[in-house]
Amino acid sequence: MMKNAMTTEPEDGMPPQGVPHQQSAVRTPAVPDGATASLLHTVERWTAHGWLRSLDQALVLFLHELDPGASPLVLLAAALASHQLGRGHVCLDLQATLDNSRFALSLPPDTAAQGSGATEPTPLPLPSELLAQVNLLQWQSVLQASALVAAPGKPSQGGTPLVLQGDRLYLRRYWQYEQDVAQAIGQRITASQHLRQGRSAAQDAMLRQALDQLFAPAPHQVPDSPDWQKMACALAASSAFSIITGGPGTGKTTTVVKLLALLQSMALQQGGRPLRICLAAPTGKAAARLSESIVQALQRLDDAQLPALPPAEGGGPRSLKPLIPSEAQTLHRLLGSRPDSRHFRHDAQHPLALDVLVVDEASMVDLEMMAALLSALPPQASLVLLGDKDQLASVEAGAVLGELCAQAERGLYWHETAQWLQQVTGQQVPAELQDIAGKPLDQAVVMLRVSHRFHADSGIGQLAGVVNAGRRKAIKPLLKAGYPDLAAYAVPDPTHSSLAQLVLDGGGKRFVDSAAKRDAGPVGYGHYLQVLREMPPNPGPEALNAWALRLLKAHGEFQVLCALRSGPWGVEGLNERIAQLLAHRELIAQSSGWYAGRPVLVTRNDYSLKLMNGDIGITVQMPANQAPETGGAGMAPGALRVVFATSEGLRWVLPSRLQAVETVYAMTIHKSQGSEFSHAAVVLPPSLSPIMTRELVYTGMTRAKRWLTVVAGGSSNFSVLEEATERQVRRSSGLRQGEL
Repeated sequence: MMKNAMTTEPEDGMPPQGVPHQQSAVRTPAVPDGATASLLHTVERWTAHGWLRSLDQALVLFLHELDPGASPLVLLAAALASHQLGRGHVCLDLQATLDNSRFALSLPPDTAAQGSGATEPTPLPLPSELLAQVNLLQWQSVLQASALVAAPGKPSQGGTPLVLQGDRLYLRRYWQYEQDVAQAIGQRITASQHLRQGRSAAQDAMLRQALDQLFAPAPHQVPDSPDWQKMACALAASSAFSIITGGPGTGKTTTVVKLLALLQSMALQQGGRPLRICLAAPTGKAAARLSESIVQALQRLDDAQLPALPPAEGGGPRSLKPLIPSEAQTLHRLLGSRPDSRHFRHDAQHPLALDVLVVDEASMVDLEMMAALLSALPPQASLVLLGDKDQLASVEAGAVLGELCAQAERGLYWHETAQWLQQVTGQQVPAELQDIAGKPLDQAVVMLRVSHRFHADSGIGQLAGVVNAGRRKAIKPLLKAGYPDLAAYAVPDPTHSSLAQLVLDGGGKRFVDSAAKRDAGPVGYGHYLQVLREMPPNPGPEALNAWALRLLKAHGEFQVLCALRSGPWGVEGLNERIAQLLAHRELIAQSSGWYAGRPVLVTRNDYSLKLMNGDIGITVQMPANQAPETGGAGMAPGALRVVFATSEGLRWVLPSRLQAVETVYAMTIHKSQGSEFSHAAVVLPPSLSPIMTRELVYTGMTRAKRWLTVVAGGSSNFSVLEEATERQVRRSSGLRQGEL
């Protein structure tokens, strides 16, 4: 039986090298003949069923070729570690796998009840069966004894494909990424501590004066409530590494604009040159939104609110605003991605030419990208990470921001940190957020705790808070409380009239006081399709571009967001259903192919077209008289073009040139990260899916700026939302257990 085939013991009966000879539990039964062949066959069957990826199977076969005598337990661990990597985990948590091995594979929801593939001539074993006779010490001992695995205290461990660290098994490359990230951040945190300790009284006085000017007391500020934005600026201005986290509307962008003004003023007042500042984000959509937010924040700032600068050479006054950049770029473009390569032009040998780097939407940055970014950052440069720690983690492996901000709620500031903050900001860190047990990393993290978008009477804010806190029992009463910005109802099936009303006009009647907000209430896709029909007759290039901007803005007023990709309640099913509905109402000409009004989402960076993953464009039938200036010469009258708003202006693109796009009446919540919509409709499936988690629904709900509709598909009556709220993403890695 395979239950007993997965453990092994050295021939001399002694514990493997590096394992203390102290517990009999470490001794394991011998491997019967054929155990490895049986495991390889099982891995092949798992792959055929889609429980493993072909890549995972290929790794197992490769390791078996490297070491034909490798224990089946080692090969099984490698398969699971590789598979977990594909699911976002940096490593395989051995103890967690033994505790709940069913979640080590991509099993369909009903597999546990079946016990195996229903159509298989012989039962398909589950990981729980293969590991039934194995405990943690046994598994660790077998891994430590393998020539394929490096482990602490084991000589000649360099170059092995697998690395064991405690009860975590890594593929070597990702173990190295984690080590590099931890080391680079640790070095910057240490440098920050030395920098702050070496500051003079004059420097602190200059910092205090500049901060007081940037953060004049707001008339609506709660008495005795600390100004976290001001404290975030103080910490980041005196650090080589800092994190500013907070939920939607807490002022992360406003804070960073004031931070950049502070840094530039401090540099110039001390006789230095203007700092070289770069803004970046993981996706093109997030970069464009950051650029837009920076511009808006700068417009709200009066020169009188900014610190004074030394006079210009001619003796005239100088403004800080021109020294604050407003154009962000993707991390791939910043680092200089190389085609068909994991490497970038900028690395430790060819560092970036900058003094300050700000990365927005940092929750979307995976471990590999963070390692590359830190490697390319000059030692003297400062890194500021912005993001919501409670949002979905990156699609690729790692949850770097979430792990670095794991203690942000608790603060854990040292007394020395709190004392220095009070000295330079006049703000008192609450006593409950001070703790002598805090780590150096905690002194570099500031959480913004006041939302300026969602006030106390906001249903969106209340619901997001309840979901984020895991308060399952509070969800249904809140959905029924009648908040003016929140609607929630069940839709029996995707053909129901209530879904049609939502898609067409936003379902405004479902919102409290909707009659009073008729002229400025929530809208559906009928709104942008009306603007599409209002193209000016015979427009010139300027009029055409102005209309296109209005069209794109109108489309951004509403978006359907799905938890799933496939199925009738997923992106694929709803995109087809919505297109058919709009075609039936004659709002679009057809429901497939290219047609005027079709919204499309770019799914892969296209540098030749200057379009990034996440960009949304609208298909337009060009006027018969002329083409826009950006459309190129020789455009046929009445031809279709797709118009995008980019950081460099509008781009008009031939549909035939767009090779990686999909219709986007509905998009996944994952794809919506980095975006905001005036009205967001979050569609939940009738039954719980493995991807339905607290982070997913929180991210979807907080894409809404003014109105949120929550749709319960089928007859679930929001039980799916309640269950998802209790499930958190816990990605396995070592950063959380580190000593940063």
